[in-house]
Amino acid sequence: MLTLFSIPESLYSAKLRIVLRAKGVVFEQAPPPGGYGSEAYREVVPAGTVPAIVHDGFVLADSEAIAEYIEDYWPEPPLLPTGAQARARARERSRFHDTRLEPEIRALFGHVSPAGRDDGFVAAKANLISQRLSQLGVMVAGWDGVLTLGDCGFPASFVWLDQFFPAIGAEIEWPEPVRAYRKRLLEIAVVTEEIEAYVQPATAWTDGKLARQDPNLTQS
Repeated sequence: MLTLFSIPESLYSAKLRIVLRAKGVVFEQAPPPGGYGSEAYREVVPAGTVPAIVHDGFVLADSEAIAEYIEDYWPEPPLLPTGAQARARARERSRFHDTRLEPEIRALFGHVSPAGRDDGFVAAKANLISQRLSQLGVMVAGWDGVLTLGDCGFPASFVWLDQFFPAIGAEIEWPEPVRAYRKRLLEIAVVTEEIEAYVQPATAWTDGKLARQDPNLTQS
């Protein structure tokens, strides 16, 4: 049995649920033992981050490492294409999400609450996120519609973009290739299933921030 430790609003947990569902892996979800950030949780997962998994006693943290582990352990159906170049392209998209786009989105979490908002910072991040989406547009132009590990992080990040920018009164540019990519992702059943469930905790988190509540979101 595989157990996924997560919190409801965790973006990277959403990414892994898409991977697990696409693979048809039976799994259970649980909150971090002792609560998120607790010493009890660090006794199980030394990094103390979510998501993490326990699979038949094997503990692993970091969503990218977990996704690759799932791909290796359950190779069918494959979530990496055939051929070195195609596989590298899928990994490139995944790294782009985790190291280029998502960190700029994450930087806005502390600016949703009006009390903590820096309008100049928000405007700069909106511009940078628009640049990242433009770069993504080049990467996904002509995407073939086949879900890979490179695609599983983007749907939840797109949800946060939908949440943040109306809330903070800023705008971003959505290139047409990214709009088309997002639309086709949502035509994939396992993606739609995850995102339909994920919107609620993301909305609740945003509403809480607007009410000056500050849940912690450290994850990987």
